[in-house]
Amino acid sequence: MAAVLDGTEARSPDERVEALADLGTTVVRQRNDGALWATADLRGVPSVVFSLDHRIQGGAMHEGNCAIIVAAYRHALREGLPIVGLWHSAGARLQDGIGSLHAVAQVFHAMTMASGRIPQISVVVGAAAGGAAYGPGLTDVVIMAPHARVFITGPMIIGEVTGERIDAVSLGGPDAHSRESGVAHVVAESEVDAYRKAAALAELLGAPGKTAQVRDRSFSGLLPERAQRAYDIHPVLARLLDTQPLELQAGWARSVVTSLGRIGGGSVGVVASNPLHRGGCLDSRSAEKAARFVRMCDSLGVPLVVLVDVPGYLPGVAEEQGGVVRRGAKLLHAFAEATVPRVTVVLRKAYGGAYIAMNCRGLGADRVYAWPQAEIAVMGATAAVRLLHRRELAAVPDHERPPLEARLTDRHRAEAGGLAAAIEAQVVDEIIDPDRTRTAVAAALADLPPRRGEHGNIPL
Repeated sequence: MAAVLDGTEARSPDERVEALADLGTTVVRQRNDGALWATADLRGVPSVVFSLDHRIQGGAMHEGNCAIIVAAYRHALREGLPIVGLWHSAGARLQDGIGSLHAVAQVFHAMTMASGRIPQISVVVGAAAGGAAYGPGLTDVVIMAPHARVFITGPMIIGEVTGERIDAVSLGGPDAHSRESGVAHVVAESEVDAYRKAAALAELLGAPGKTAQVRDRSFSGLLPERAQRAYDIHPVLARLLDTQPLELQAGWARSVVTSLGRIGGGSVGVVASNPLHRGGCLDSRSAEKAARFVRMCDSLGVPLVVLVDVPGYLPGVAEEQGGVVRRGAKLLHAFAEATVPRVTVVLRKAYGGAYIAMNCRGLGADRVYAWPQAEIAVMGATAAVRLLHRRELAAVPDHERPPLEARLTDRHRAEAGGLAAAIEAQVVDEIIDPDRTRTAVAAALADLPPRRGEHGNIPL
C-alpha cells in the first residue's frame, strides 16, 4: 500500500485508491468531479476499484458519478475481475430529483447483474446514507472503517418523523451493524486496516487457486474431555487452515462461524458450529448468516468445509415467531443448491434437523467425515430416553431413576447404531483421527473437480 491514512481527514478518491492498491499498480481509467474508477493489483490480483469524492456535496450520487460506477462494473464484468467500492456518500443528490434516483437505480442494476459472477467488496470509510447504504448492501462483503456510518434515514429525520432520539454512531456505526443488524461483515481497526482486509478478500475470492497436498497438525486438547462442556471453535479453525482465518460477521449470530481461508494454498469457505455460544445451536439468525455465506461461496466457486458440533435448533417462542422456519429453510436451500466441492467433518455431535442443515450427505455433501467420539442421531441419547421412556422413569423411586436412565441410554445408543450405522447407511464416509483432518479435507477437495453455482448472491 502506498499511503498511511488515519481515517480522520478529508481525502481525494485518488489517495484512497492508492492506499488500497499494491504500490505502483493503479491506472485511473475514468474520472469526473465526483468519482473515479481505476484498475489496480490487490495483493497481486488484478482488480477494479471505484471511489466517490465526499468533498463534493458530501459525495452525493448523481448522473455523473453514478456513470463512473456503472462503467467500473462493466469493465470488471468484461474482464472477470473483483471490484472494490470505496463508499463515502450522502446518497442521491436532492436537487437532481428523479434524475439522481434513476442514476442510483442504474448502479443497483449493475451490481445485481454482477452478483455471483465476480467478487464484490465494499469498504465504507465515512457516512453512507440512503442509496449509498443500499449500494454496499448489494455486494458480497461489507467492510466498515471506524468512521463509517451506514443508514437509510439519518438521526435528524428519524427524530422529526418518529420522535426517536439517537446519534449517528448508535444508529449506523460499526458496532451497531456488526452486533445488531449483521450488515457489516468485517469491522476494521482503522481505514488502513479496512484496505488491508479488502485486499485480502480480493485475493481469497479473486484468486482461489487449487488445494495441494498439506501436512497434518495436532488437534489434541482443543475439545474438552467432557462432551457436555462448551468450547471455542476458533482454535480448531486456526489449526485447520494454513493461516489465520478471515472471519465474516464475527459479532453477529455467533453460534455459527463463517470464515474464509486457505487449505494447502486453495481458498475455502468454512461454516463451523461454535459451542461457546448457545451451545452451538442453530437459530434463525445463524441459519440466515450461514445461508448467505454458502451462496456467496457457491456463486464464486469457493469450496466449502463444514465443521459440525450442533445439538439442534434453539427452541423457544422468540425463535418460532422470529421466523426460524423461514430463515432456517434458507440454509437448507443454500446447501442443497450448492455445487462447489463440499466436505463435512462432524467433530462431536450432529442432532436432528440441525444435522441435516449443516451440509449432510442427504443435502449433497461430497465427503462426510467424523471424529471417533462423534454422535449422529435424531437427538441426544439421554434426551431421547427421557422422551421415549418418560412413563417408565416416572414410575420408579427417585433414587432408582439415574441408574435406570443410564442403562436405557446405553441401550438406546447401541440400538440407534451411532457412527457404525451412519457408515453402513453411507451418510458418513469415514471415521478419521482428528490429527488427520487437514490431509483428509485437502485430499477430498483435490479429488473433486472445480465447480460453481450459476446464481447470484442475493442479500438475505
